[in-house]
Amino acid sequence: MKMKRFFAEDMRRALLQVKETLGPDAVIMSNKKVNGGVEIVAAIDGDAEPQAPKAQAQPDKTEEPAKPANSLAEILARQAQHPAMANANEPPEAAPQATPQQNEQSIWQAQTDTVDEPAEPEVDVPDYVGGGSAAEIAELRAQIKGVQNLLQHQLSGLMKQEMEREEPMRALLTQRLMTMGISERIADQIACFIPEGDDIEDSWEQSLQLLEGQLNTTHDDILTRGGAVALVGPTGVGKTTTIAKLAARYAQRHGSESVALITTDTFRIGASEQLKVYGRIIGCPVKVANDAKELADAMLTLRDKRLILIDTAGMGQRDKRLSEQLAQLLQNKRLRIRPYLVLSSTSQTQVLNDTVKQFKTLPLAGCIFTKLDECLSLGESISVAIEQGLAVGYLTHGQHVPEDIRVADEHYMVTEAERLYDKSICSNVSDMPKSNWQAVQ
Repeated sequence: MKMKRFFAEDMRRALLQVKETLGPDAVIMSNKKVNGGVEIVAAIDGDAEPQAPKAQAQPDKTEEPAKPANSLAEILARQAQHPAMANANEPPEAAPQATPQQNEQSIWQAQTDTVDEPAEPEVDVPDYVGGGSAAEIAELRAQIKGVQNLLQHQLSGLMKQEMEREEPMRALLTQRLMTMGISERIADQIACFIPEGDDIEDSWEQSLQLLEGQLNTTHDDILTRGGAVALVGPTGVGKTTTIAKLAARYAQRHGSESVALITTDTFRIGASEQLKVYGRIIGCPVKVANDAKELADAMLTLRDKRLILIDTAGMGQRDKRLSEQLAQLLQNKRLRIRPYLVLSSTSQTQVLNDTVKQFKTLPLAGCIFTKLDECLSLGESISVAIEQGLAVGYLTHGQHVPEDIRVADEHYMVTEAERLYDKSICSNVSDMPKSNWQAVQ
């Protein structure tokens, strides 16, 4: 089995390279997007050589003999075009029927002949397909698909082992970044740029610098620019506390008379009261808006404030009321509202991606990650921000107002992710029996 990696600007050009280099019998092992285009790994049997099909026995002079089918899909296509094809090759006398096991083996041979060698003409595949029921054909297709998936999985493992032998530094850095919580796609893209043969620690530092370069931040946009800002997000991520921290920080810089709070959270019991308490402590006004009209009126009343922070109701990303609440923010035309998505750094990657997908109906200005003091890994949050194209505005790490909030910084986020990774490694080592410490060290 010969395997080769191809790079091209798009999938069409990559497949053309595969066909020109390995021929039409090549099998695509994997494909993925990389910087500048796509990467395809293809394979072909190194011992397989094209063979001429065997001569047909006494073909009819008036008709050209049909070529043998190379796949089950081709057999079914011929059967659909020529319904009488199933009995076309039968001799006048009744031929002995093959057992189901023999027929299944014949069809499997027809399917795999596209890689190994041309199908034998004497295999009577059309007879079986024509006589089989739809359920039998579907079951056979499922079996073939299962075998193909198994072979692809095994060959992918061999390909990974080959990469580890040929590019050990890339494999090591990819695995280390993934252990830190970075997604496989981002980890592999970063590791691709690190030259082989460099010192491992220098290579690791280069990887972290490249990771920093992938992150974007808003550079303290809310507290420096002001305007109307709404914090949106699922329930329980800490939107109300984050608003209080931002309001208190702004009041410290510009005075409490320059900031105001609005809450649209009329679903949760005591939500508006909690924000009013923060407002009294900070010394700024707090308004409650039950619908889009009241929100517009409240913003008109507070138009002289330099910063208006809007607290929205926390809802699950699949809650039907979510679309109604987001529509309220989009309906306001008097003052442009910049929505910031609040996400918990303790959430799983799939949950974070699903949340971003649901809230992207809004023109998000950025995101805020909360609960950094509770998370065990920050790599997942970094990956979501990069893959979803979200600029990170602020990071919160506790309940204290206004102390436990900081402006997002690329270097700090990557450094914190590495610190949590090192902490987890040390924790795993300390939990080992002492007899295994020497092996780790």
